Amino acid sequence: MEYEPVIGLEVHTELKTQTKMFCDCKNDSDEKHPNINVCPVCLAHPGTLPVPNKDAIEKVILVGMALHAEIPEFSQFDRKNYFYPDLPKGYQISQYEFPLVKGGHLEFRLPDGVDRSINITRVHLEEDTGRLVHNTNLAEQRRTNADDRGNILRNSASSLQKSATLVDFNRAGVPLMELVTEPDIRSALEARLFAEELQRVIRYVGASAADMEKGQMRVEANVSIRPKGAKEFGTKVELKNINSFKFVEKAIEYEIKRQAEVLSRGEKVIQETRGWDDAKGVSVSQRIKEGATDYRYFPEPDLAPLKLDQAWLQEIRAKLTELPDAKRKRFRGEYQLDEKTAAFFVDDPELAEYFEEVISEMQTWVESMGDKIDRAKAIKLVSNYLTSDFQKLRKETEGAVHDTLITPENFAELMALIYEGKLSSAAAKQILDSMFRTGKDPTDIMAEKNLGQESSSETLRAVVVEIIQANSDIVAQVKGGKTNAIQVLVGAAMKASRGKGNPAVLRELIEAALNQS
Repeated sequence: MEYEPVIGLEVHTELKTQTKMFCDCKNDSDEKHPNINVCPVCLAHPGTLPVPNKDAIEKVILVGMALHAEIPEFSQFDRKNYFYPDLPKGYQISQYEFPLVKGGHLEFRLPDGVDRSINITRVHLEEDTGRLVHNTNLAEQRRTNADDRGNILRNSASSLQKSATLVDFNRAGVPLMELVTEPDIRSALEARLFAEELQRVIRYVGASAADMEKGQMRVEANVSIRPKGAKEFGTKVELKNINSFKFVEKAIEYEIKRQAEVLSRGEKVIQETRGWDDAKGVSVSQRIKEGATDYRYFPEPDLAPLKLDQAWLQEIRAKLTELPDAKRKRFRGEYQLDEKTAAFFVDDPELAEYFEEVISEMQTWVESMGDKIDRAKAIKLVSNYLTSDFQKLRKETEGAVHDTLITPENFAELMALIYEGKLSSAAAKQILDSMFRTGKDPTDIMAEKNLGQESSSETLRAVVVEIIQANSDIVAQVKGGKTNAIQVLVGAAMKASRGKGNPAVLRELIEAALNQS
């Protein structure tokens, strides 16, 4: 039987705020120094009261607006009741019936060029939990310390287990945004592409860095399968512990295959939570999946409901900038970039802004020299250098675009020198490297290192005459129909000009001379 996967995602994102969600502690998980960003509020000392973080609320609303969602005027925090060692209160302040954001959708493009739109159920705000650290060395250290103190403690030390679990509360109370999709996703690839596009949106609006590797963005998938064409949903399984986009796709692919095998054996899929083990490439059963009633949600008594003022919502909306999908479409249309190059710039907003500044400056530079610029040719030149040679230099230093010593004006000047045939490709790379390290003007570097390229037909014609006379055998091959041999003559002319001749101009002159002879 052929099955169809039905997938929904739950995406948790740590928000980029100065302080935690309900207290003044610094919002910094700082895993190297546990339990330093804590206070009586986030450690749930008796008598403490939470105060909501306005910036966190604003960031969730901003994400909702970017997703074309409804922002209700009324919202409310709720208590989500469950026990776990990293949850100091014994409950989590979250949202249930009245989230900050309802509905919405996110569009992205599949590799085959088909556009997909996935509907959003809700986006709500809650506090993050602490972090459990499983440490085997600590127990060994405790045993050693106990032995050093004498035989009285030796027995208790020997009873310690070989491993110990510690709790770091630096992350407890960090503002956490949870986005829930409708079960609209139909493949593991779609799930990965959705998560990647969502990360771009979150970054563009400045809500979070959303690095999965750092745990700032965590994706959980609800996966079920059903006979193709069926309307009813199958039994869903929740996948957790997915720490990269690659594993989002792999974990879902594995789960789809696992469920199909279960059904093919005549067995039933169990509704459960499974953890993804990326080392083994399998999911492992963790617990039977809870339902909403298991958490006994009720309105948070220590926090008043939120009534969102329309004037404030308009202020937030005014902060929206061009979003990834709009930028991608504009770059493809306005600059005629291919899909891959447009996506490259969309993934690096700073580089995209730099690219547009360079194009503008280059047009001014070339036209100031009396030439009308071929815009398509200039754009292709700039995009090629920015996505290749410039990127290699950035990776060497791990520097951000705003830290580069090359101003857009100087980069445009370098591109103009190449565009006008005054620099060879090899010389341009040397100059770009020098510019990156010194910030010097490209024309000055070209003069200092004598890297200029000769493009004057009058100057190069004498070289061409000399080469044709000295290579009569090659000339005969070209005239005999072996046109590729003309490159030998171009190479000889380049050597005769000591690498200064413009190869394109030399080729034109050689072809013209051979046609006349």
